Amino acid sequence: MLRGHSGSGAEKFETGDQSQAAMNGLKEKVLTLDTMNQCVRRVEYAVRGPIMLRALELEQELRQGVKKPFTEVIRANIGDAQAMGQKPITFMRQVLALCVDPELLSSPHFPEDAKRRAERILQACGGHSLGAYSVSSGIQLIREDVARYIERRDGGVPSNPNNIFLSTGASDAIVTVLKLLVAGEGRARTGVLIPIPQYPLYSATLAELNAVQVNYYLDEEHAWALDVGELRRALHQARDRCRPRALCVINPGNPTGQVQTRECIEAVIRLAFEERLFLLADEVYQDNVYAEGSQFHSFKKVLTEMGPPYAAQQELASFHSASKGYMGECGFRGGYVEVVNMDAAVQQQMLKLMSVRLCPPVPGQALLHAVVSPPEPSDPSFAQFQAEKQAVLAELAAKAKLTEQIFSKTPGIRCNPVQGAMYSFPRMQLPPRAVQRAQDDHSAPHGEAAAPAGEAEPVPRQVHPRVLLRPSGGRAGQAGPAGPPRESPCPGPWGFLGPSGLALVAWGLRACLSAGS
Repeated sequence: MLRGHSGSGAEKFETGDQSQAAMNGLKEKVLTLDTMNQCVRRVEYAVRGPIMLRALELEQELRQGVKKPFTEVIRANIGDAQAMGQKPITFMRQVLALCVDPELLSSPHFPEDAKRRAERILQACGGHSLGAYSVSSGIQLIREDVARYIERRDGGVPSNPNNIFLSTGASDAIVTVLKLLVAGEGRARTGVLIPIPQYPLYSATLAELNAVQVNYYLDEEHAWALDVGELRRALHQARDRCRPRALCVINPGNPTGQVQTRECIEAVIRLAFEERLFLLADEVYQDNVYAEGSQFHSFKKVLTEMGPPYAAQQELASFHSASKGYMGECGFRGGYVEVVNMDAAVQQQMLKLMSVRLCPPVPGQALLHAVVSPPEPSDPSFAQFQAEKQAVLAELAAKAKLTEQIFSKTPGIRCNPVQGAMYSFPRMQLPPRAVQRAQDDHSAPHGEAAAPAGEAEPVPRQVHPRVLLRPSGGRAGQAGPAGPPRESPCPGPWGFLGPSGLALVAWGLRACLSAGS
C-alpha cells in the first residue's frame, strides 16, 4: 500500500527495496511476490523447472560462441517424442494437411481415404473451416468417433458421445476434473490420492487449487506395483487433515513404466466404491505396452464388467491423448476425457467450465479424429499406417528391454523391467561421500530459495532419473541414418538409441557415483 502525499516525488514504503523505489520516484507495484496468489507460488513443476531454465541458458551461451566441453544440449525433461526424432505417422499428417488447406483435396498426391476423412471433418466444422471455433465440448462428429473407438478398444462396452469431452491434451481435462472436485476449508479441504513417483502435473495442480496432496507409494521392489493396502494406509492417515474425495491412477505408469493387472484394477475399484472416492484414470500410454504377459485394461471396461453395484454407481473419469503412444503429436494438444456415472448437473457445470476457454484447438481435434479412426484394412493407406505404427512400438519395446539390461549391469544402478509407457526409472545408490557433501551443503538449487535451517528434507540415499525411450530418428548426436551417436561429455536422461548410447550413459552415471564413494 502507498503511504505519503501524492505529488511529493517519493512515497514511503515498508521495505528497503520499496523505499529505494520511492526515492527513485517509482510507485509500488500492484503485483509482487507478496501480493500475488500464494497458491501459484507453491506450484512446483520440475519438468520445466530450474534445470530446464539452466539448459536454456547453456543453449544461449553455445549460440553466443561460449566454449563448452559439449556442443549441444539434448532436452529430455519431457516426453516429447518428435522433438527427440520420432517421425510423424504419415496418414495423420495427410489428414491434417488436407483439413488445413482444402485445395489439396484435388491433389493426386494424397490417398483417397485421407481425403474422405478430411472432407468428413471439414463438413462438421463451422464454415467448413478448421479455423472456426467448435462447440466447447468438441466437434460432435469427432466425439462420436471417439465413442466408437472406445467401444472397439473395450470389446463392445457401450460409450456415449455425450459423456466425452475433447480437450487441450489430456492435461487440460485432468485439471478441469480436479477443479470440480476441490472444495472445502481446513480439515474439510479436498484430498486427492496420487501415486509416488508421479507425473508432476498432479502435485502442481493440487497446489494451485489449494487442495491436499495425499501420497500413496508404489512398490519398487515389486516392479512399482500398486498395493491396495498402501492405498488404505494413505487414505486413513489423510483423514486427520483433509477429506479425501478422489483417487488418481496412472496406467501405464509415468514415470515408473508399470502396467496394472486386471486384478489390481478390480481391487482399486472396490476400494474407491467402499471409500466413496471419485476415480481418475490417466491412460494416455495405453498404446505403449511392451512386457510379455502385460496387457492394458481400461478402468472403464473393468468397471463395466464388474457389474452392479460398481458399474452403475462408481464415478470415473478416464483420459487419453494424441501426445503419446505411437503418435507422439504433443504440439497439437489433442485429447479427451470420458466421464462415467457423473452427476448430470455436475456434468453441465463441467461443460460450463470448459466453455470459459471457448473450445480445444480445432487442429488438435482433427488430429485426434485420425487417431481414433485409423485406416481400415481395405483402405489404400492401411499397409503404410500399420507398418509405421508397428515400427514405432517395436522399437520402443526394444529400447525398454535394452535400458533395463544395460542399467542393471552397472554397479550402483538398478532398473525394474519397463512394462509400458515411454520411460525407464532406474535407481542409483548414492555413495556415502556424496550424501555427506549434500548434508554439508545448505545451498539451494539454481534459482530456488534455500530452506530455513532445520526445515530441510533429509538427504536421500537414492535417486531416480527418468529416462526417456524413443525410436531412432537421425537427430544430431543420436542414432539414425547418419550413424551411431556421438560421444557426449555428460550423461543425462535422454532417449538412448542403442547399446553404445546406453552403455555410455551407464558408464557416466557410474563415474558420477564412483566420484563420491
